[in-house]
Amino acid sequence: MIGGHFLSLAPLLSWPVLAVAAGVALLVAGYGLVRRARGAAWRLAALLVILTGLLNPSVGVERREAVKDTAVIVLDQSPSQSLGSRTARATAALAEFQHRLEGTPGLELRVVRVGESPAGETRLPAGETRLPAGETRLPAGETRLFEALTRSFADVPKRQRAGAILITDGQVHDVPVDGAAAAQFGPIHTVLTGDHEEADRRLEIIAAPQYGLVGKPATLVFRVTDLPRPQSVDAVVTVREDGGPARSLAVPVGQEISLPVTPAHGGQTVVELVAEPAPQELTLVNNRAGVAINAVRDRLKVLLVSGEPYAGERIWRNVLKSDPAVDLVHFTILRPPDKQDGTPIRELSLIPFPIRDLFEVKLAEFDLVIFDRYRQRGVLPVRYLDNIADYVRKGGALLEVGGAGFGDLQGLRGTPLGAVLPGQPVGRGISQPFQPVVTELGRRHPVTAGLTGSGAPGWGRWLRQADLAVNRGVVVMSGASARPLLILDRVGAGRVAQLASDQIWLWQRGYDGGGPQAELLRRLAHWLMKEPELEEDELHGRVEGSRLTVERHSLKPSSRPVGVTFPGGETREIALHDDPDGVARAELTAGAPGLYRLADGEHQAVVLVGSANTAEFADVRTTPERLAGVAAATGGGVFWLADGQGALPEIRRPKPGSTTAGPGWLGLTANGASLLSGKEETALLPAPLLLVLVLGALGAAWWREGR
Repeated sequence: MIGGHFLSLAPLLSWPVLAVAAGVALLVAGYGLVRRARGAAWRLAALLVILTGLLNPSVGVERREAVKDTAVIVLDQSPSQSLGSRTARATAALAEFQHRLEGTPGLELRVVRVGESPAGETRLPAGETRLPAGETRLPAGETRLFEALTRSFADVPKRQRAGAILITDGQVHDVPVDGAAAAQFGPIHTVLTGDHEEADRRLEIIAAPQYGLVGKPATLVFRVTDLPRPQSVDAVVTVREDGGPARSLAVPVGQEISLPVTPAHGGQTVVELVAEPAPQELTLVNNRAGVAINAVRDRLKVLLVSGEPYAGERIWRNVLKSDPAVDLVHFTILRPPDKQDGTPIRELSLIPFPIRDLFEVKLAEFDLVIFDRYRQRGVLPVRYLDNIADYVRKGGALLEVGGAGFGDLQGLRGTPLGAVLPGQPVGRGISQPFQPVVTELGRRHPVTAGLTGSGAPGWGRWLRQADLAVNRGVVVMSGASARPLLILDRVGAGRVAQLASDQIWLWQRGYDGGGPQAELLRRLAHWLMKEPELEEDELHGRVEGSRLTVERHSLKPSSRPVGVTFPGGETREIALHDDPDGVARAELTAGAPGLYRLADGEHQAVVLVGSANTAEFADVRTTPERLAGVAAATGGGVFWLADGQGALPEIRRPKPGSTTAGPGWLGLTANGASLLSGKEETALLPAPLLLVLVLGALGAAWWREGR
């Protein structure tokens, strides 16, 4: 093809037939030429004209329409771009580039905004009509400009790509390892928004345990780094666990520091570290770091003392032994000392009751002590019961399941344990069928809130209970004649629960429909052992994807708002909606990863969303280094907006293969691409002309032969 003109063939016969015909014609004509026969040359000419006519040659002209090249401007709106004057410079540069390129012949401009929206601007997904024409927004996260570039050029053929301009601070996290791979987009130019020689301090987590054991130290390794060079010898780092009291450490700058952290409870423990500001700081966001350690108890040790064998004794073993993390020590008093039945001593229990080991030497090792239907009949001396009462006040947990015998003279009311139990007997007990019911207060307490049925007719009846008067604590379940059935109380640093009936085993057997005995006992044991999710007066948050749910457990409805402090320092108050289950909730979008602080005036909590040590703030200094390789491989340039009024480069349209960047200018390639819109073809040998040429050649041959 030359200048849009082309030559084409449309044979009237198939190529094999034409090849055979041409061969025969050449043999015949060749034989005549070899024999020097008169008119042989004219016969050969006639044959060639016929063969050419059979090839049906034609000449054509293509009609083409020029298509526009596409250039993309990627505006970095990640959080690091909000530092200093970067946002103002970037916005001004984008506006100026759009003004210069507006109406440029043969060029279509696309704008992609990557990262957070400017303050006050509503985020919209790509493709919505409320966006300015030609603009697309991509979701926030790491600074991934090349992902945005790939999406924007996805529907543009390579021969129509003029190049791209990246307006950024240079901290890009998806730069191709091979810069030449980006050449498919055309020349890629970088316009840097920050200042030269910036300095900053950051605190980074080197190693952190995801899991730990309650009461056992876990090692956290961190480092305080000053960039580009140390600004001081030491830095003070403040450490908080779960938003509690702060402790300060003086650590050398640039060195790895090992910090032991001991989780005090099961569940998640959030450790927050804050480094003091350096003399020069771009931002204080990366002076903070957070780690969430999911702590579990190594082995929960439970001491269960059953006063006598009975049908419900096994329910406690089933519930406690079903958890592989529980070490259960269970003793049942089969024969009290006052029982005289003539049984020989050698036929009595083979295992002596280790009273001193359990109730004096190793008592503090137990997480929970349960007295199930126990009566004081001389088995445990009073001083050991006094030890248990002291154990509770110092932080231990006690569950007393008394049944109707709690009010007997042999019950625990007259022992030192009576001082820590919240209920006192007022009679010998109630023996009548009744249905356990969750009280109004119990509907808000985490131990009983939301139990299946919550006292609905589906719960089975119990047959007896102790008649108790409540001295302190909260009644979460009631029984016969609305008398207290389950009482929860805090004594000193410990906790006590008192169940006024030994009939819960009827639920396990399915009597009268049964009930949620397994869930109730599980919650009760975990509340006694101070599991955070069962605290009745607590503020905490939980994260699911990008949703942060703020929850406040309380026994009384409260309209207090909760202040949420975002990782960037912004504080917003949110109103919580109170539910009947005792939990007030509110949801909000956690737009950025990091530490969120919650406070309502009485309680506070810390929630870690994603990682507090994001790549976005690992190094916030403006740098050309990450994009220098891409610029060199694609023919682009690197420019600093901080260099003065003339820092915004001139825009040129070089041809393919030409230089696309230079001092003070950048180039967007003018590819000159076009699309075929049509074509016209004209036969080289029309039928009349072909007939004239053939007849003329044959006539000349006949005339030559006749001479």
